[in-house]
Amino acid sequence: MAPEGTAHALPGALEPGVDPHYGHVLPLIDGNKSYAQVTEEVFSTTERRPPLRWWLAFAAAFAMLLLGVWAVSQTIRLGIGTWGLNRTVGWAFDITNFVFWVGIGHAGTLISAILFLFRQQWRTSINRAAEAMTIFAVMCAATFPIIHMGRPWLAFWPLPYPNDRGPLWVNFKSPLLWDVFAISTYFTISLTFWYIGLVPDLATMRDRARTRVRKAVFSILSLGWNGSNRTWSRYETVYMLLAGLSTPLVVSVHTIVSMDFATSVIPGWHATIFPPYFVVGAVFSGFAMVLTLMIIARKVMGLEDYITARHLEAMTKVIIATGMIVGMAYATEFFIAWYSGNPFEKYVFLNRALGPYQWAYWSMVACNVLSPQFFWFKKVRTTPWMIFVLSIFVNIGMWFERFVIIVTSLHRDYLPSSWALYRPTFIEVATFIGSFGLFFTCFLVFTRLLPVIAASEVKGVLKHGQH
Repeated sequence: MAPEGTAHALPGALEPGVDPHYGHVLPLIDGNKSYAQVTEEVFSTTERRPPLRWWLAFAAAFAMLLLGVWAVSQTIRLGIGTWGLNRTVGWAFDITNFVFWVGIGHAGTLISAILFLFRQQWRTSINRAAEAMTIFAVMCAATFPIIHMGRPWLAFWPLPYPNDRGPLWVNFKSPLLWDVFAISTYFTISLTFWYIGLVPDLATMRDRARTRVRKAVFSILSLGWNGSNRTWSRYETVYMLLAGLSTPLVVSVHTIVSMDFATSVIPGWHATIFPPYFVVGAVFSGFAMVLTLMIIARKVMGLEDYITARHLEAMTKVIIATGMIVGMAYATEFFIAWYSGNPFEKYVFLNRALGPYQWAYWSMVACNVLSPQFFWFKKVRTTPWMIFVLSIFVNIGMWFERFVIIVTSLHRDYLPSSWALYRPTFIEVATFIGSFGLFFTCFLVFTRLLPVIAASEVKGVLKHGQH
C-alpha cells in the first residue's frame, strides 16, 4: 500500500548531485518534509481562494486573449488582406508563430517521457507543469493553421472520418495537412499522458474534497483509484508504455513541421539539416519557457522547497547542450551554402547576415548562441533572476530564428523586380499577443484547479539524499 496521498515510487534514477564539500548526495526536495506536509502544501493551493496577484495576472492574460479573438475575427471577416503579406512573402507571421508554439510544446514531453525513461528523478518537481505547458502551447499552435485555411468553420474537413463527400479528399501532399496530423496526434498523446499522470493526485483531491460537487467530479476523474499494490502496478505499466509511445513524438512532430520547408525548392529552405535542427531548437526553446514559468511559480506559490536551485541548474545544463547544437547548425548552414556552389543558396545566407533583415539575424545569434554561454558559470546557473532573464532572451531568439528562416528566404526572389519587404500589421501582432493570452490564461486556470507539483511522484523521491 502506498503512503498517504498515494505516493508514487518511480523506479531508480541518476544521482541529483553531490555536495563538493562533504561528498554526500544532495536531496531532491528541501525542508526534510513528511508525506503529510507534501500533501498539505501541494494541494492546499487548489482549495483556497486565489490571491489578488493571481486575479491581476488572469485579468492581463484574459485581456490579451480578447485582443487576439478580435484580431482573428477581423481576419475572418475581412480576409487575409488584413495581414502584411505580399506576392513575394506569402508566409510570414502566422507560420513563424505556429512553428514557435510547436517548439515551446516540446519540453513537456521531453521532461515527462524521455527523462522518465532515463530515470532522471529531478524531473518529478517540474514534469506536471511542463506537461500542461505542452498542451496549452499545442493549442496555441493549432490556431494558426486553422486561420490559414481561410475557412476555419471547415477545419474539420482534413480529419480522417467517414463522410459523404464521395471522392473529394484532402491533399496528402500538402504540408498543411501534415501539420494537422502532427498536431492532432501530438495533442492527443500528450493530453492522455498528462491525464494518466494526474490520476493518483486526482484521487487525493477526491479524498480531501469538502463539497459534494468536488468529490463527485474528482471521483469520476480519478477512475476509481484505491492506491492498492495492484492498482499501482498496472498504473506504472501504463505510464511506462505511454512514455515509450510519447518519446518518438518529440522527434517526429517537429520533423514534420521542418519538412514544411525542407521539401520545397526555395533556397534557404530545402536543407536536410532541418529535421534534427528543428527538433533540438524545439527542446532548447521549450526548456527556456519551462524555466520562465517555473521560476515565477516557485516564487509566487511558495514552492522553493520543491523546485530548488538544483532543478533549475539541471535545466540550464540542457539549455547549454542544445544551445551549442543550435549554434553549430547555424554555422553548418553557412558552410553548406558555400560548399554547394549554388549562387542562389549563397546569396540567401549572405542576405540574412548583411541584408535588410540583418537586425533580426544578429538578434537571433545573440540570444541563441551567446546568451546561453553565461550558464557555464555556476553562479548564473543557480541564481533564479539571472536564469529568468536569460530564458526570456532564449525565447526571443528562437522566435527570431523562425522569422529569419521564413521571411529572409522569401523577401528577395530570383528577379529583383519581385523583391519586397515584409512588415507585420497590427492585426498580425494582435493575433500573436492573443496566442500568449490563450497560453497564460490556460496556465493560470490550471494552477488554480490542479496541483502544479506531481505530489505522488515527489513522494517517491522525498527521502532521496536525506539523512
